[in-house]
Amino acid sequence: MIKTVVYNISVWLIPVLILVTLLWGLVKRIPVYEVFVDGAKDGLKVSVNILPYLLAIMVAVSMLRASGAIDIAANLLSGVLDYFKIPVDILPVMIIRSLSGSAVLGLFSEIANNYGPDSYVTKLAAIMVGSSETTFYVLAVYFGSVGIKKFRHALCAGIFADIIGIITAVAVARWLFL
Repeated sequence: MIKTVVYNISVWLIPVLILVTLLWGLVKRIPVYEVFVDGAKDGLKVSVNILPYLLAIMVAVSMLRASGAIDIAANLLSGVLDYFKIPVDILPVMIIRSLSGSAVLGLFSEIANNYGPDSYVTKLAAIMVGSSETTFYVLAVYFGSVGIKKFRHALCAGIFADIIGIITAVAVARWLFL
């Protein structure tokens, strides 16, 4: 019963929101189509403005993966990771999560394919993917789109939050699955 209700809500929610928005615009005599086109123009301008930042993040992620820097870091940190019962295969997720959400989803997909959906490694990776933010992406896209160039404090707060997210993900995974 509950599944049916949730399914029906999820199927109808977006069309109803669109219809309500259009009707509200008609009632308030707002030129809905023209406002939509203006918003799309502004969105395109923002996209062009943030493109260099996105390109820099994509290059950085590709360089880290292709250079073997992540593998070197995994070898160097394997003792510490073993002590805290963190699988070495999780390290790329820990490093890349702050940079790119799509790259970390690719890493997560590889982990899930290699270890299976019910393994501790996959569950830890899933929790880790959901427990932190793509700090550098947020700084590049959102701060770049409004022209903020001094984001030192936001960067420190974001990295601190990422570290707390990783620690919490490990603690929750150990508590639930070990």
